[in-house]
Parts: sequence; C-alpha cells; structure tokens
Amino acid sequence: MWKNILTWIERHARSRYVRMMEEEVARLRAENRALVNSLLGTAGFPPIALDDEVRRGPVAMSPVRRRTWTQIAREREVAAGKSAIRES
Repeated sequence: MWKNILTWIERHARSRYVRMMEEEVARLRAENRALVNSLLGTAGFPPIALDDEVRRGPVAMSPVRRRTWTQIAREREVAAGKSAIRES
C-alpha cells in the first residue's frame, strides 16, 4: 500500500515539475523571440511572427537569411585565396 502511495506522489510531483519546466521553456522562447526580433529590426529585416514559428514546428530549422553583397564578396575573396594557396 505504501508503495502505491509513494508511486502516486512521485508521479504527481514529477508532472508538476515537468509542467513547471515546460512553462519556463515557453517563457524563455518568447523572450528569445523578442530579442531576435529586436536585433532583426535593428538590422532592417522583418520580424519573425509567432505564426511562422508555429507553422515551422518545434524541430524545423530556421530559414536561411540572405547574405549581403559585402558578405558574398568576402566569401569569394576567401575562396580565391584558398585556391591560390592550393595551386602554388
């Protein structure tokens, strides 16, 4: 009998803990989304909507951001430098 009572208490205590952790994760995700949207707004990109996150699902990767011409030129310069080193 005591074992059944202890099992019941453990199960309910664990479910409260899991529920508390899930609420904390949801709060942190909302805070993270707000910070990312702030940074994106500063950089001139449109904010990520909550609908986009729900549609992607929890496991999907975020979409790839377009690179600027400066970033593309820098990448080409690095690639050209690496190919020049290999040829010599």
